[in-house]
Amino acid sequence: MLKIQEAIVVEGRYDKNTLSQVVDTLIIPTDGFGIFKDGEKARFLRRIARERGLIVLTDSDGAGFVIRNHLKGVIPREQLKQAYIPDIPGKERRKAKPGKEGKLGVEGMRPEVLEAALRRAGATILDEDEAAPLPRREITKADFFRDGLTGRSDSAARRERLKARLELPQRLTTNGLLEVLNMLYSYEDYEQVVVQMDDGTQPCASK
Repeated sequence: MLKIQEAIVVEGRYDKNTLSQVVDTLIIPTDGFGIFKDGEKARFLRRIARERGLIVLTDSDGAGFVIRNHLKGVIPREQLKQAYIPDIPGKERRKAKPGKEGKLGVEGMRPEVLEAALRRAGATILDEDEAAPLPRREITKADFFRDGLTGRSDSAARRERLKARLELPQRLTTNGLLEVLNMLYSYEDYEQVVVQMDDGTQPCASK
């Protein structure tokens, strides 16, 4: 599995499921054309792009290119990389019939095809980068439980407060929040911001 510095934007959750078997990084679905009206997600994508860089990996059909072009207008060019899958006729197993253009989408691509697309796009592959950071302490579900972000009657409210303080999308699931925290913050930063959340001081800066 490739460990990639940049986050990757895909169209939907099935694309995310397929890609998560190939790469170790934050994968963000646009929910199709939903991204056009979701200002909160657009702000979130700009933040991730600024912090780590962003790779767009959409389907090769017309809808995929509409979403891709929209993101070009939302994200600064120097923070955005474009990954393209080949035009391969077919349909995904879960579908009764092929899409409008009869092409396989990201979810139907073989792992080696996805890896090749990301390499061609210039993805920063940390496993192969001499300047890769040293292993660090990850934020875990056990930390969430310890800090009352799960397992308590007020855990949902605490997670909402944490997301608000860090200006993260309120729609993030618990697992999604964990992914984003590990991308933007060190464990030490996380510990600090939980304390700050409880005593009312200002949030820490992202790493």
